[in-house]
Amino acid sequence: METLYDDTDDERQEKRGCFECCIKCLGGVPYASLVATILCFCGVALFCGCGHVALTGTLTILENHFSKISADHAMLTDIVQLMQYVIYGIASFFFLYGIILLAEGFYTTSAVKELHSEFKTTVCGRCISGMFVFLTYILGIAWLGVFGFSAVPVFLFYNMWSTCAAMRSPTANLTSIDSICVDVRQYGIIPWNATPGKACGSTLSDICNTSEFYLSYHLYIVACAGAGATVIALIHYLMILSANWAYLKDASHLHAYQDIKMKEERELQDIQSRSKECLNSYS
Repeated sequence: METLYDDTDDERQEKRGCFECCIKCLGGVPYASLVATILCFCGVALFCGCGHVALTGTLTILENHFSKISADHAMLTDIVQLMQYVIYGIASFFFLYGIILLAEGFYTTSAVKELHSEFKTTVCGRCISGMFVFLTYILGIAWLGVFGFSAVPVFLFYNMWSTCAAMRSPTANLTSIDSICVDVRQYGIIPWNATPGKACGSTLSDICNTSEFYLSYHLYIVACAGAGATVIALIHYLMILSANWAYLKDASHLHAYQDIKMKEERELQDIQSRSKECLNSYS
């Protein structure tokens, strides 16, 4: 019976040890950086994936309905392809950058939580944290521009959709539907000599009913939302990095204070031991 009680006590101690280990591991997870990383990955994925497909659909709409001659939209095709390659680069860069910032969050969390252990922050670590703060600030400003730019196609597609909705409305008092047109040449998308360059009446209504228009319109909305989510994630990252940099700075000062205190205590102990030796020798 005594051995049974001993076994259960050992099992309880093992369970407590595993539980404490799990709590310690969970306490070292940078949850703020983890949330920002997930939000950043989701935003960039939505922007890049939806933007890539929406650009392809927009080019199809222009080629089929607004610019029948390939020479008129050749430059636009090159620009769309270039933007798609840029999207590939943005997705790859932010995938790596998000992982690096998450790793930096683990590093700073460990640095703050282990102030009283042998773990010490270095000048290089603090410089890297400051560099990430500056780089994230620049990327946040850049993504604000991307967010504003991604709202432009949403506005253009919304104008076409609202025009088609007005023509289909039974309360609309329209004398001639063919007089209602949408001219994409005025937006600078295609040159002024492109033919036909505009769509009117039933032709415009048919364009709005195509799957390319419906899909591209909603994908642009999702891409714009993804860009906004990325901006929020970068602002979240900026706050986290600034706080972590301040924590590392305080941790370095605390370590310096502890080192000075330990040296003074050792010197005091040496003085006391020497004084005792002198007293013993005199006695």
